[in-house]
Amino acid sequence: MSIQYRVVFGKNDEAVEGADDAAVIVTVAAADTGLAPTVAYMQGRLKNTGPTGPLLQALRDGSAAAAISRLASRP
Repeated sequence: MSIQYRVVFGKNDEAVEGADDAAVIVTVAAADTGLAPTVAYMQGRLKNTGPTGPLLQALRDGSAAAAISRLASRP
């Protein structure tokens, strides 16, 4: 199952990684990218749409943290 990650920097300003037709869409504000993704999820700062299972797997294996870090460090 595919996951799309979005880091929101401001209104109409976001970095996106992943397919547009992804089953799971993960969104986090740029200000919250300093938190561990699991902590952000538990605090409600990392939002997702779609099934939670693939997101939890991505949080567990570190792929969510890697994608969010790449997007947060955009030039």
